[in-house]
Amino acid sequence: MNSAESAVETIQREMTIFARRARASAGRMHPELSLVSYTLLSHLEEQSGCRATDLAAHYALDKSTVSRQVAALERTGLIERRLDPEDHRVQVLHLTEAGEEILTQVTHSRRAAFHERLADWPEEDLVRFAAYLERYNAGRGDSGPA
Repeated sequence: MNSAESAVETIQREMTIFARRARASAGRMHPELSLVSYTLLSHLEEQSGCRATDLAAHYALDKSTVSRQVAALERTGLIERRLDPEDHRVQVLHLTEAGEEILTQVTHSRRAAFHERLADWPEEDLVRFAAYLERYNAGRGDSGPA
């Protein structure tokens, strides 16, 4: 195995560890909020609301999967459906006040955890790491499992 192949293997292994850590830490940040729920709430906040079908398309998920997640978030009072003011046939998902509060709490906790974990990194390493992550995430799209 050459050094590039070895590096790709290391990247895959380390990103898997990162994903496991992210899932595990989500429960510690707020017991009611899974990583998936946090991600959906974050997207709704960024978009100032959107349709469930837009969530499914954005995350390349089956509509029924998104529907179950949305139903769970509605039951807990974190999101609500509102009629689109321009097209009354369309329902748009929005954060409720409780959803905004929990999202703010979790976002602050996650940010603090990242700051703590990266506190001893030199600034140039942080800048380089951020650029690499942006470059990776802007890649050629989703060609399968990452």
